[in-house]
Amino acid sequence: MASSVGSDGLFQDAYKAQHEASVAAVSNGQGLDDEDAGGGYHDYNKGYTRNDKADMGRMGKMQELRRNYRPLSALAFTVILQGTWEVLMTATTQGLTDGGLAGLIWSYIWTFVGFSFVMASLAEMASMAPTSGGQYHWVSEFAPPQYQKIMSYFIGWMSTLSWQAGTASGPFLVGTLIQACAIVMYPDYAPTNWQGTLMVIAVTIIVWFLNIWGSQAMPLIQNLMLVIHVFGFLAIVIVLWVLAPRNTAKVTFTQFTNDGGWNSIGLSLMVGQISAIYACICSDAAAHMSEEIKDAGITVPRAMAGSYILNGALGLVFLISYMFVMTDVGAALNDPTYYPHIWVFRQAVSSGGVVALNVIPTILIFAGTVSFNLSTSRQTWAFARDKGLPFSKWIGHVDRKLEVPTNAVTITCLITVALSLINIGSNVAFNAIISLNVVSLMITYAFSIGCVLWRRWKHPELLPRSRWSLGRWGIPINLCGFLYSVHAFFWCFWPNATPVDKTSFNWAVVMFAGVAIISMAYYFLRGRHVYRGPVVLVEGWKGQ
Repeated sequence: MASSVGSDGLFQDAYKAQHEASVAAVSNGQGLDDEDAGGGYHDYNKGYTRNDKADMGRMGKMQELRRNYRPLSALAFTVILQGTWEVLMTATTQGLTDGGLAGLIWSYIWTFVGFSFVMASLAEMASMAPTSGGQYHWVSEFAPPQYQKIMSYFIGWMSTLSWQAGTASGPFLVGTLIQACAIVMYPDYAPTNWQGTLMVIAVTIIVWFLNIWGSQAMPLIQNLMLVIHVFGFLAIVIVLWVLAPRNTAKVTFTQFTNDGGWNSIGLSLMVGQISAIYACICSDAAAHMSEEIKDAGITVPRAMAGSYILNGALGLVFLISYMFVMTDVGAALNDPTYYPHIWVFRQAVSSGGVVALNVIPTILIFAGTVSFNLSTSRQTWAFARDKGLPFSKWIGHVDRKLEVPTNAVTITCLITVALSLINIGSNVAFNAIISLNVVSLMITYAFSIGCVLWRRWKHPELLPRSRWSLGRWGIPINLCGFLYSVHAFFWCFWPNATPVDKTSFNWAVVMFAGVAIISMAYYFLRGRHVYRGPVVLVEGWKGQ
């Protein structure tokens, strides 16, 4: 299947030879003589189907990782990583400050609708090119030939930055949720930032151990966590509805607040929507696990769509319930634990009950942290495999015995520890980290969707086959997804409140600009000499 063909020129001999060698390596798998129900023949060692083999061959990639994930575990992986209702419980300070009860509900609704176009666009691209590289691969394959190299390199760095920043937020949440339990049981306990950082480091070490030595058991663990995700949701919602005092429907759905000091409620809502955006992102996580998911060309997009719908529905029910029982926003925001949901729990149950309820999101966010690290390490490994990062050979190494990119997992954990050190000097570090995660992710969404939109508009005949296709709705859905990504990208740079000082400033803009400058400097100094972009290995590619 031809893809990303230039206007003129022929195959470059070196890349053609490399491509043919890669395809030959994929084709020479062992044990391809039994057909399974997944739609093709499988390798007893790697577990891929005939469709997986064809997809990897078209992209010129070797099957290096074991395909352990099936449809249910792929769905569970994505659901747990997104953790929409858990995020809405634990990371809504900005939305409550800028927008209030009604602001959070309505911003979540429009964010869910807007982001559905992004998710659908990404799911189709994941079906066209099911690779762990994700966005930077899609940009490389679908961008105009003269720009594919530098654009995909930039998006590779932005995607790596985004996932690394997001990975750091999980241990931060887990650590501070544990501290919150300590504060509830021992009111005299005064947590410090350095203690929170030590918690992050401890959680990260556990994640490192699980993702290297427990990787084969991860699909089963994800399935178990999916059960806890659903029943934990039910347990908390039922307790709140039965035992907690409630607002009226009028207050819940119409009371907007502007505690951030902005010029208008409308502007406050735009700034506060980052809480809703943060709850809806990362449906592309399954795409970065594509090379470990069986029959990825159809399983991955289905997992993305299914998890988005399931999490979206649970998130909406939870958020409305949560806003109904938050009878005093100011008191909730000023809770000693810094978590508004702890204040809500206090109104319904005893201290022991608060801790018991808080254990549920703590466990689930820890499980999401494990999944996030998996997805991040695979994206980082894929970019290193294409020589996009410093020390690419080392980062791109796969342990042949464990069939895990151990070095990519290790470097991801080390970056998490490094980012956690920011928290020692600033108590707004979490907002900076999640803003960095969202803003970098949004630019990768905008670029990849924009490129496939360009390809669909200019050369639709060159798009790869997609088993999960948008069909004739492709152009309008891609256009809406692109516009929404740009919209979210713009608002993610804004601080939580005004006037702004050095402690309340949104440092995501500085970190984003810094990585952008570093990536481009490295590109011109070294990257352009070694990085060609994954498109050069794609079947049918022609150089200029």
